[in-house]
Amino acid sequence: MSKTVVTLGEIMMRLSTPGFQRFEQANNFDVTYGGGEANVAAAICNYGLQGRFVSKVPKDSLGQAAINHLRRYGVDTQFVARGGDRIGIYFLETGASMRASKVIYDRAGAAIADVDASEFDWDAIFEGASWFHTTGITPALSDKAAALTLAALKAAKAKGITTSIDLNYRKKLWSKEKAREVMTQLCQYVDVCIGNEEDADTSLGFKSEGTDVTKGELNLDGYKSVFQQMKAKFGFKYIASTLRESHSASDNGWSALVYDGTEFYHTKEYEVRIVDRVGSGDSFASGFIYGLVSGKSMGDAAEFGVAASALKHTIHGDLNQVTVEEVMGIVKGDGSGRVQR
Repeated sequence: MSKTVVTLGEIMMRLSTPGFQRFEQANNFDVTYGGGEANVAAAICNYGLQGRFVSKVPKDSLGQAAINHLRRYGVDTQFVARGGDRIGIYFLETGASMRASKVIYDRAGAAIADVDASEFDWDAIFEGASWFHTTGITPALSDKAAALTLAALKAAKAKGITTSIDLNYRKKLWSKEKAREVMTQLCQYVDVCIGNEEDADTSLGFKSEGTDVTKGELNLDGYKSVFQQMKAKFGFKYIASTLRESHSASDNGWSALVYDGTEFYHTKEYEVRIVDRVGSGDSFASGFIYGLVSGKSMGDAAEFGVAASALKHTIHGDLNQVTVEEVMGIVKGDGSGRVQR
């Protein structure tokens, strides 16, 4: 089986306050680059497979900087179109204890929002690929971006490529009504659906009863009901959700639940002290995809994904910069954090 994973989405410049400073305190910002699908492509490369990223960035130095950032991890960027006015930006203030993190977007008019499916050669893009992944963020950017996402999913399915989507609802980008209309159409072409309980409700209208993320409580029976409804409506091969028990902005419980239409599998739960949680869902998605592409069982793939994403919480930046060996060490129970000599 081919080990090439293609992802489609936006890459943005991230400007974050140093340490745990508030926006009002900061005199400078730390610069990095990231985005849901770009994060997945980079992690796939870190695991030894081939990640291929499809996007559009402006033909200027900032667009090139974003491309260079992905290339350093081995991501294939040859199908990133160039053009448009600007790269999207988001500002991050990292929270601590009871103070939540805060994100401010400055992405209106970004290159990826003004895009046409004709700019991309799907035959070339999917050459040798076995998996295609995108998220609900990309179609939320514009009607053109939604049409591009649909074209990509249709092209991948026509070639027999496994498709996945991380629902990733962003209320600052579109309404629940618009999200449900578009995502319901897109999910007809999806094999593997990934998303947390909030995403399933806001993007597709499936509600997990008895779960309130603000109380740090989980109701697995509620998730199981939602997964069964999703399976019945869309016929997904696998459905997966990360489970976050939010004790505070600094400490979370972290696990995942996956379903294949027959078995519900709940992974080991990790108690994580958060350094940077941005990209943690992407790190689960990339780990789960890596596991399935590599021939692991659903349960083993989920354990790999949740261990990888637990590690991501300890790493600054959007990208999960860990190796297969490090993840497997956590899977096997070595979570002591002892110095490796």
